[in-house]
Amino acid sequence: MKRMDKVAIITGSGSGIGAATAVELSKRGWSVLINYSKSKEKAEQVQKNCPGSILVQADVGDDAECRKLVKAALDKWGRVDALVNNAGTTKFVKHADLDGLSADDFLRIYRLNVVGPFQMARACAPALKANRGAVVNVSSVASLLGTGSSIAYGASKAALNSLTFSLARVLGPEVRVNAVCPGYVDTPWQSNALGAAGANKAAEHYSAMVPLKDYARPEDIAETIVWLIEGARQTTGETIFVDGGMHIQPPR
Repeated sequence: MKRMDKVAIITGSGSGIGAATAVELSKRGWSVLINYSKSKEKAEQVQKNCPGSILVQADVGDDAECRKLVKAALDKWGRVDALVNNAGTTKFVKHADLDGLSADDFLRIYRLNVVGPFQMARACAPALKANRGAVVNVSSVASLLGTGSSIAYGASKAALNSLTFSLARVLGPEVRVNAVCPGYVDTPWQSNALGAAGANKAAEHYSAMVPLKDYARPEDIAETIVWLIEGARQTTGETIFVDGGMHIQPPR
């Protein structure tokens, strides 16, 4: 396929949703910057499926590292057309276990899940405005339901949604800013936390619960992210749930 003169930065794209988004955009002719924090080998595997991409290690919780990512894209291609804020973290703690979370846990989770996307958007803003680009923040259905891996995680994603609204106002009209809110997604995130058997059990549980009776794969979320980048001309400040209908399912 003939390559387009379009560039995307995707944070946390060494696996899961970020990796699927990088591959899908690359298939469509985009040049992509693949970012990872620790998993270099996994990121290198993603890069093999993204011709012409570059691989940059950075911790997006650090503002200087965010600026380094953007500079790498500009040095390589001279432009940035899309930013996908996918990097995130959590701590798996049952919600009833209030003593299982400390202030430091909240600060660590917010640092990556909220401050990171803000810093990345700020660093990318001039280039995105110059090219009438788009930002997509990867949030979660936990932002609405107060569910998820921990109270701190759900709260951080609610904050990310609020950040999405604010950035959509201040970066318009040149830049559109939206969020996707997945439910259960079959990613290494789940198997690393729950083990293979636990992840399979969780997938079965959520599939039985939601109206569409299935769980998402990373490619399902990537498809929506790419639509928000390439299409959706009149869509900004939106949170789109890609959760099989989990957010409309009455509590049980």
